[in-house]
Amino acid sequence: MSEESEKKGWLARLRAGLSRSSSRLSDGIVGIFSGRKLDDAALEELEDLLITSDLGVETAAKLSASLAGTRFDKEVSADEIRTALADEVSAILEPVARPLAANAVHRPHVILVTGVNGSGKTTTIGKLAKRLREDGKSVMLAAGDTFRAAAIEQLKIWGERTGCPVVASEQGADAASLAFEAIDRARADDIDVLLIDTAGRLQNRDDLMQQLQKVVRVISKQDKTAPHDTLLVLDATTGQNAHSQVETFQSMCSVTGLVVTKLDGSARGGVLVALAEKFGLPVHAVGVGEGEDDLRPFEADAFARSLVGLED
Repeated sequence: MSEESEKKGWLARLRAGLSRSSSRLSDGIVGIFSGRKLDDAALEELEDLLITSDLGVETAAKLSASLAGTRFDKEVSADEIRTALADEVSAILEPVARPLAANAVHRPHVILVTGVNGSGKTTTIGKLAKRLREDGKSVMLAAGDTFRAAAIEQLKIWGERTGCPVVASEQGADAASLAFEAIDRARADDIDVLLIDTAGRLQNRDDLMQQLQKVVRVISKQDKTAPHDTLLVLDATTGQNAHSQVETFQSMCSVTGLVVTKLDGSARGGVLVALAEKFGLPVHAVGVGEGEDDLRPFEADAFARSLVGLED
């Protein structure tokens, strides 16, 4: 498949994945702006729509104010509003749209993957490994979710699929010790990238969060510059709860970037815009399905246009 046709296929999946979110926004905008001026009442309705679409209070106010600054008291069409919103949203997202890149200075480049239960961490690791392998990198996986036997087995399956060696222990083993061993093995085998899975944690469980901090400390003892990336995997269906997850994990383990999954199962895709506005953390990738190719590098403009239901 050519690069152009592959990109078209991905954009089609992105639009389909965001269809629930875009339907809510697009239908709402059509409902508000049918033969109507952009007056105070219309702006208030638009702001409410953006808030209920999970773009957040601050982002909704910013977008509404921007539209008012250029179009207030003018006749506007729904398509004009959607296009203007897409441009504004893209401008918010562009600074955070950064592909995940391994630094050749670090061998291995250590990526710690965190998140709450059910966010899709282990699957995300497998998909990231596939993309890194396609980019010519040697990759090792570490099954650091030692609490769940299923997570260990799942990562081993991804290892077989992607041709990546997997460092694993028995269920219940010490996750920090496993991370230590994985770095040793990755160094010995001259591996480019080491992806370390972690157990799903609820951000209100202090004991589990402290265990995560222990893993980070042990990794740093092995290499004072590591982990080189600490990814937080967020499930889009959680909506505004994603904010508290970012805050808690950021305070515990210095999150360096986000991966947002399950956008296809939610009408809450707008939360990604709110997260970009509030935290400014890099968004490395988004997921719109279960397939191996349904996690791709985040592209601001494509996401913005898909979110409001615009075709390319």
